[in-house]
Amino acid sequence: MQEFKGRKGLILLFGATVLTLLASSLASAQVDTGAILGTIEDPSGAVVPGAQVTIIDNGTGLTVSTTTSSVGSYIFTPVKIGTYTVTAQATGFEKTSQSNIVVHVQAQVKVDLTLHPGRVTTTVQVTNAPPELQTQDASTGEVVSGRLVNNLPLISRNYTFLAQLSAGVTANATSGGGRFNATGGIVSNGLGAELNNYILDGVDNNDDEVDFLAGTAYVNLTPPDAIQEFKTQTSDFSAEFGRAGGAVINATTKSGTNHLHGDLWEYVQNDDLNAASWGSNRVSQAKTYSNENTFGFTIGGPVVLPHIYNGHNKTFFFGDFQEIRIDNHALDTSDVPTTPEVSSGYTNYQDQFGVTTTENDIDYLGREFNSNSILDPATTRPVTAGQVDPVTGLTAIQTGYVRDPFYTCGSITGMTNFTTSAAENCMNILPATRLDPNAIKLLQLFPAQNLPIALSAPGSNGTSSNYAVTRAEPDNTAHFDVRLDHNFSAVDQLFGRVSYDNRSAFYPGGLVGLASNAGFGDGYISNISLNSMLSETHT
Repeated sequence: MQEFKGRKGLILLFGATVLTLLASSLASAQVDTGAILGTIEDPSGAVVPGAQVTIIDNGTGLTVSTTTSSVGSYIFTPVKIGTYTVTAQATGFEKTSQSNIVVHVQAQVKVDLTLHPGRVTTTVQVTNAPPELQTQDASTGEVVSGRLVNNLPLISRNYTFLAQLSAGVTANATSGGGRFNATGGIVSNGLGAELNNYILDGVDNNDDEVDFLAGTAYVNLTPPDAIQEFKTQTSDFSAEFGRAGGAVINATTKSGTNHLHGDLWEYVQNDDLNAASWGSNRVSQAKTYSNENTFGFTIGGPVVLPHIYNGHNKTFFFGDFQEIRIDNHALDTSDVPTTPEVSSGYTNYQDQFGVTTTENDIDYLGREFNSNSILDPATTRPVTAGQVDPVTGLTAIQTGYVRDPFYTCGSITGMTNFTTSAAENCMNILPATRLDPNAIKLLQLFPAQNLPIALSAPGSNGTSSNYAVTRAEPDNTAHFDVRLDHNFSAVDQLFGRVSYDNRSAFYPGGLVGLASNAGFGDGYISNISLNSMLSETHT
């Protein structure tokens, strides 16, 4: 990722952020917010119409007011997640205020207040938080707050793993689940991972690649330190989530407040204190290790430019940066031509007779062979049951085709048992003139066998898993988020965010170069993603 330095770099970064935000399409659904609603009554239980109700965002100081309807009800929606204070007042009544009102993602917080007759200059302060039980909608879900995201242990600092705390949610266990499990993939109420819906600040954050080739079901992964909270909804959620049949993982990023805040972190996993694995010691390879270094920071607060602009209660910024550097060295074993095969010019394959087999083969002439015998394709011929084969003088027991082995000890006429030591000493020797020189060149691309028979795969006589090597598997990811919030007035609020993620990794096979045996998902990996959004709320 490009590194921005100095004042010019900051200007370029800010300009790029603004342009990206302006180019973003407007979100049509406010899925990253909540609501505050309730009823204002007097001590007798009668509703109070026309009462003034005000909510104050404790973090940014934003104040929004409304009046109760003819039935004494009020509603504020959409409301950004955060902590609020709600006040109510009406002519002839004391002013009433309730603090510690926490609004979560998609929550409809019911705050009913009672106004007591008295002077308006008197204020009744209620400090108890409203009940957590949500009776305003039927959706089922679990909110994970930013405090839990930061305090609970997380694999790879991936907040989506915490979705498994919700009822009905478990780690993905379907075909190919290994990749998903490593990246927080989940199934909800038995539905596949492809049916989940990942949302970040109200916009789509889903990986729509076939078979999730990136190894994840989401695109952009914000560090947990920058997550305000997220909610996992598993059933009966609103139709605005449309896409999902499984779970909705709805996350919101932190925003700036009137107070400058931030944090700095570094997590280190160093292999100097780890012992070598049994597998590495067994094949006399260097200790495999995994050094992981994760570092970053967050910072947020009001936009204050001395002598130019004071953004308290108006404009706020929040940004984060995280880099993950993983230096893995993994042991890999592969199959290469054996030492006898190479030294003979790829003509001697008698070591195949030492490979453990379950049973021998019997052909249509009744001849018995070790299943690892190499037969000469040039001798392929038909035989008919009950008739004598002119080559061997044997009577066929079935109709079909037969082949003769490569045999260097004379005639095979009349021979029926090729499994004796004497017979096998004359077999599996290929004529050098029958070998294609191009095939020989290809075989020479393989490295030399470096594991003896005792350390190769059991029962393979040194022909399988006979090459071991420890290779580096670097995996580095750089990520940043930039968010700007601005309150134009009590009825107009705007915020935008840009998230950038750049991952580069290399997962080699046991063999490299033209003989590489890297499998699906191996090799060089480069994933770059950009997620941006712009949201304007007008009441």
